Amino acid sequence: MIRHILLIKFKADASETSIQQAQQNFLDIPNKISGVLSVEWGKNDSPEGLNKDYQYSVLMSFSDEAARQSYLPHPEHEKLKQQFIPLLEDIIVFDYTL
Repeated sequence: MIRHILLIKFKADASETSIQQAQQNFLDIPNKISGVLSVEWGKNDSPEGLNKDYQYSVLMSFSDEAARQSYLPHPEHEKLKQQFIPLLEDIIVFDYTL
């Protein structure tokens, strides 16, 4: 299994509606792309103040390397990126294998 983590910092002018749409687009991915087992979306609520202004995270689980490789160029992923990327101030992507 492969975990795919995004730490997201949205632009100051990104609307709440646009952020909610991005969230829904991510949560819909397991229904659209085979091998994506799950997607979690979370808003930072840590009291430690160490998030460096990153507000949200996405945690995706892929069944295996083939699933991740299928996801990256998949038309549904490309569609998601077209809506999502213009909202971003910054993003960190981190993957690891279990």
